[in-house]
Amino acid sequence: MNTKLTACSRRTGRRTVNFERKIFVSEAARPLRVAVIGAGPAGIYTADILTKSEEVRTGAVEVAIDIFDRYPAPFGLIRYGVAPDHPRIKGIITALHKVLDRGDIRFFGNVEYGKDLTLADLREHYDAIIFATGAIFDAPLNIKGIDLDGSYGAADFVSWYDGHPDYPRTWPLEAEQVAVLGNGNVALDVSRILSKHADDLLVTEIPDNVYEGLKASPVTDVHVFGRRGPAQMKFTPLELRELAHSRDVDIVLYEEDFQFDAASEEAMEKNAQTKVMMKTLRGWLEDQKTNEQTASRRLHLHFLQSPHEILGEDGKVVGLRMERNKLDGNGGIIGTGEYVDYPVQAVYRAIGYFGSELPEIGYDDKRGVITNVEGRVVDENGEVVPGLYASGWIKRGPVGLIGSTKSDALETITHLLEDRENLYTAPEPEAEAFSAYLDSKGIKYTTWEGWHRLDDHEKALGAASKDAAGEPRARVKVVDRDEIGRASCRERVSSPV
Repeated sequence: MNTKLTACSRRTGRRTVNFERKIFVSEAARPLRVAVIGAGPAGIYTADILTKSEEVRTGAVEVAIDIFDRYPAPFGLIRYGVAPDHPRIKGIITALHKVLDRGDIRFFGNVEYGKDLTLADLREHYDAIIFATGAIFDAPLNIKGIDLDGSYGAADFVSWYDGHPDYPRTWPLEAEQVAVLGNGNVALDVSRILSKHADDLLVTEIPDNVYEGLKASPVTDVHVFGRRGPAQMKFTPLELRELAHSRDVDIVLYEEDFQFDAASEEAMEKNAQTKVMMKTLRGWLEDQKTNEQTASRRLHLHFLQSPHEILGEDGKVVGLRMERNKLDGNGGIIGTGEYVDYPVQAVYRAIGYFGSELPEIGYDDKRGVITNVEGRVVDENGEVVPGLYASGWIKRGPVGLIGSTKSDALETITHLLEDRENLYTAPEPEAEAFSAYLDSKGIKYTTWEGWHRLDDHEKALGAASKDAAGEPRARVKVVDRDEIGRASCRERVSSPV
């Protein structure tokens, strides 16, 4: 869905940005025109790496980059996919903000590839197009009961609590006992948000509708399940330790899950992250033996269990059947045929994301990625398509940390620069020609100047609001597309409306 904004889209506002600035005299007759589709970390890092490449830095190549996003606000995964109580990761926005604030990369928000712009449209104006559209859907889990009422994809829940503009404003938080399937950081994010008291999230940017939804939740127990053992968990140490920071939430561990084989012992000895996390878990386990657990909510961490069936009655989730696993000696697992039933009323699968197919671009439906070789897009015959590239999750699959995107982007940009003599040559390369084209189509796009105004607006909303301690909040995220549009196009926002 891409509801059109009702606000203005032209470059108005508090600053005038010179998009044509030149530092070096280029050998080329005109700048190399590059479009980046996706304004999340992958897209912005890719654009930034291109501007800082040796070829551009020395003046051998001059580039003019436009970055697009289907959403009216930039930052993609960081704005709409990271839990709001992650100040360190949310802080990545600061670095991304600095890139776009330089003024040498234009931002066009609320412009969707495949709906507002076709490949032919982009070819008219750009010599190279880089797709960095990420992955927003949940990987499938094919078990009995997966379609029951109360069975959810974690990605959808994340989009709700992060105030994604294209998702409903409410979420059915009716369960007292909840299961989360997965042993990665997304599973921890989801379980932490589900178990955390809503008042403790008021220090973050969560929208008012999310606060009200979480406030009304009757949850008492959240169970997190991983298929493998503790030494094979995919968390990061920081994410794991953050679980202990939740007020009035006890962490519950199970001694029978702490089984180790030779591969586990080796991982704990040689992998620094694994060693730290095992120390954390063992510390919690010892504390649990001696300290009474009296919190009103509990977060249970289970290992060596695989989902077998979601149990239902009258079309609703009433339980979860898990199969116990054992380690195979090499870090893998073997099912034991022993099953354990847990009484839960909701199940969230956080087993990974999956990329979406893009119109007119080759797609691997097994991996959920654009068909490519090291970032060069290829067709159904494996032939390189001149001028088309991929970066980020849509290139390599939704794996790795956000920082992994930088090396990934470097590979793509290296190939683009290698190919620059053989790219498609855009017949209408002028920057103003493209802006005029968007205007002629009636596309109500947002700009970087508009983001500054939205940023001010969200901070003003925070200043007018209070956290649980009665202190002003840093900001409150705007959810509605139309409100984002109105805020983006106001001259300057000094107070909430």
